[in-house]
Amino acid sequence: MATSPVKEFLRTHFMSEKCYNEFFVNLHFMHVPCLTIVLSKTVGFWIILDTLMAQLPQVLKIMRRGSAAGLSLTAVLLQLYAISCPVVYCMANNFPRFAWAERLFTLVQTAVIGFLILHYRGDTLKGLMFLLAYSGIMFLLGSYATAAVVSTMQASSVAALVASKVIQAGTNYSNGSTGQLSSISVFLVWASSLALIFVSLQDTGRSLNTLAHILSACLSCILLGQLFCYRKSSSAGKQKSE
Repeated sequence: MATSPVKEFLRTHFMSEKCYNEFFVNLHFMHVPCLTIVLSKTVGFWIILDTLMAQLPQVLKIMRRGSAAGLSLTAVLLQLYAISCPVVYCMANNFPRFAWAERLFTLVQTAVIGFLILHYRGDTLKGLMFLLAYSGIMFLLGSYATAAVVSTMQASSVAALVASKVIQAGTNYSNGSTGQLSSISVFLVWASSLALIFVSLQDTGRSLNTLAHILSACLSCILLGQLFCYRKSSSAGKQKSE
């Protein structure tokens, strides 16, 4: 008898034959070991998808509006550093390219955001020099960085990501607006932080790395709250003016 395409897809990507039978034959939907397996694989797929897509809405919004107002260049540079650290680590340790290639998408998208901020400030040449310098530094670090440097970068990546969100939240507060900050990108990053918390708890339990991911998720919540509050305030202001 031919296997259902849905069944084949679920068994291939999300669960074993045993778990499939528990869920869809025995109707035992609260089977904890199988739920853990399915959740782990779902989170893994989400992390990959988020890595590929998280910054794309931000790039598109800047280009569509023709402005990068409200985006902190310092925050973007710290975010770029945080994303670059795992890539440098993989390059320096000669990991197979397919194991970390998806991170290049986020890295390129974030670098483009940095360029666009400079471009729309009227510093296009400086933006091009930034891209050139960044590419050169990444090549040198990936090829010649010592193990101590690579380990230090890897250990500091989460701290840099947290700092970038603090700076962007502070910029939003100072401006009284989120400017061209993309709500979709912020939401995707927040969801990714939740996924990383789950993975970290599964791998290492209650560790400093887990706490850092929790802090990152909380800061993403603050950014989402700012997007909601300032957008609501802006809409109310427009209605009053009318």
